Amino acid sequence: MPTETLVSVEEYFELLHKSDVKLEYNAGEIVAMAGAQPAHNIIASNINYRLMECLLRKGCILFNSDQLIKVEGCEKYTFPDLVIVCAKPVYEKSPQGLDALLNPEIIVEVLSESTEWYDRTTKFDCYKTIDSFREYVLVSSKKKRIEVHKKLNDAEWLSRVYTDKDETVRVDECDLLLENIYYAVEFA
Repeated sequence: MPTETLVSVEEYFELLHKSDVKLEYNAGEIVAMAGAQPAHNIIASNINYRLMECLLRKGCILFNSDQLIKVEGCEKYTFPDLVIVCAKPVYEKSPQGLDALLNPEIIVEVLSESTEWYDRTTKFDCYKTIDSFREYVLVSSKKKRIEVHKKLNDAEWLSRVYTDKDETVRVDECDLLLENIYYAVEFA
């Protein structure tokens, strides 16, 4: 039976520093992040563009998928599609220069076939261990469907599903037209 070799956080950051691809860390295991399909990229860009003005008025910061976040409760480092912070960002400094955000408030994941189950279950459960985390947005890349999960308290989350029958989607205090989120996306 083969022995599993786990990687330390220090080794992870060394590998990440040298890598041409994004690497996520999960309690000693490293996972390479594959490139995304056009629909995924278009949706993430559309949401970023549509949220920017509203978030700027509130004094919030919107990070794209290049921002690493640390999920200390699960010994995990991830690259969500979008991350919003309205408080002052707090970072874990890395000797290799890639600082990990410690206080994400809103996380947006555009779902793909290969990551959907993980994003909905294990990753969501881990994100819930972050004290500042208060909203999780899951966006389908296969059809017009967006789920917004808002934290009520440590034990309860309120979920709202938006579909093509809905005109607007509420993320934080921002209203986005569903049609604009899916602008230029072609469904198979």
